Amino acid sequence: MRFSLTRLIRPASRRPMTCSEVVKLLQHYLDGRLDERRSVRLAAHLEDCRRCGLEADTYERIKHSLAERQGTLPADSLARLREFGERIARGDEPVER
Repeated sequence: MRFSLTRLIRPASRRPMTCSEVVKLLQHYLDGRLDERRSVRLAAHLEDCRRCGLEADTYERIKHSLAERQGTLPADSLARLREFGERIARGDEPVER
């Protein structure tokens, strides 16, 4: 009950962002398409949350790698990267191969 009352009292812009909120907005944030208020809150969450910070880092690495290789990735590699990104977005655990 205390959590509910705290949420009612504290505006959304002042409370920390949750992991599920970050997952929904992360790609927009990394692409620079998120408004300043939410960007600041999301960045603060990434600083505090190891899991979300690692996901953001993974997305950035994939994005950077794909940008450098433009079109030289084999189709099966690209499919595996997309599948990996989708699993992260859903919050699934990584699959060991």
